[in-house]
Amino acid sequence: MRNSLKALLAILCAVVFMAGPGTGVAKEQDRSQTYRLLELFGDVFERVRADYVEEVSDEELIEAAVRGMLTNLDPHSAFLNRKNFSDMQVQTKGEFGGLGIEVTMEAGYVKVVSPIDDTPAFRAGLKAGDLITHLDGENAQGLSLSQAVEKMRGPVNSDIKLTIRRGNESFDVSITRDKIRIRSVRSRTEGNVGYLRITSFSEQTEGGLKSAVGKFKTELGDKLSGFVLDLRNNPGGLLDQAVLVTDAFLEEGEIVSTRGRLQENSQRFHASPGDIAEGLPIVVLINGGSASASEIVAGALQDHRRAVVLGKQSFGKGSVQTIIPLGRNGAIKLTTQRYYTPSGISIQARGISPDIEVSQAKIELVAAASRRQRHEADLRGALRNDQSKADNKDKGEGINKNDDGEAGESEAKTTSAAPQRVDYQLARALDLLRGLALYRNRIVN
Repeated sequence: MRNSLKALLAILCAVVFMAGPGTGVAKEQDRSQTYRLLELFGDVFERVRADYVEEVSDEELIEAAVRGMLTNLDPHSAFLNRKNFSDMQVQTKGEFGGLGIEVTMEAGYVKVVSPIDDTPAFRAGLKAGDLITHLDGENAQGLSLSQAVEKMRGPVNSDIKLTIRRGNESFDVSITRDKIRIRSVRSRTEGNVGYLRITSFSEQTEGGLKSAVGKFKTELGDKLSGFVLDLRNNPGGLLDQAVLVTDAFLEEGEIVSTRGRLQENSQRFHASPGDIAEGLPIVVLINGGSASASEIVAGALQDHRRAVVLGKQSFGKGSVQTIIPLGRNGAIKLTTQRYYTPSGISIQARGISPDIEVSQAKIELVAAASRRQRHEADLRGALRNDQSKADNKDKGEGINKNDDGEAGESEAKTTSAAPQRVDYQLARALDLLRGLALYRNRIVN
């Protein structure tokens, strides 16, 4: 082993020497220093391997050394062993063999949050709230969520048997795994506003965005008044997808530039003609969990004045990581560049500042029947509105009256109700878009 380690160190020295800086005496000194440091590594490796209190494999020691070398560079450079590399590819590709359910943990069991439409789990009849108690006969209690998810994933066309508890009923369901696409884009309408939530930037993001916008146009037509692009708690993802998403809303101009140690490796990305929003106003929501690729999108749309950015200061991750495969040994994720917004500003350790700062205040709507605000129409003897369409002689028209003429509650009186929580930042974004639409309509009319 000692001889093979020396051979490895000799190879490493040769690689370092060929790429080493300087010439002449300086280069010889660099080579000598490098060789001494690599010998230090070899001596420590042998000492740990021989004398550590428990036996440790050579693979574990080498991986730990590589991991330490990378993590000391910056928080985002890392070593990915084969499993970590495979998991990362699943996340960025956005496809895997699985069942198609969103799950969480509850009382030690896996709980179905929602089956994804047109997936094996959906077709098998799984419902939100179902508890998965066993996976292929193995008790799921005690497994972590990631362990349970890993067991449910597998090769396409392979089977798995789930034991489901639904209320007081327990039954088995056999499901055949299929190719599942991770939904990085979720959408819904909020009145006449299209709400777009991007949870991460994977290979599916651009397609999901364009599909959602097309659906809004079909459903709302000319009534569509704008878009909310929700990037809150979006940790980032693929740079090219961030560029494509931004390009979808811009007609022209720079989107982002990246610069590394070597000037020739610098890149600039520009928008191509075509705005899928057709000029309608956009509000981008960000917060302290918006990082990397989501900051590229927010920063570009803000710099081009294409969107109003609302929320809180973003995370400030302005660096680009390159995945360098190492064959069967996994890969390294290495920070190679910084990125800059179209105005040339680096957001590294700074973040994107919102145009309108709005904290996520905790607002609750509660039933307040006993504190109903009184109006003119509630007063005894109030004049009726002479422009009312209905010929109603009763003063206080439209208000239910009790026997002594005071305003009463319509239908059944509510004595208590569960509070309804409001997404305050989203509510402010919708208010802003509705205000812009109202203003635009008044200008046109």
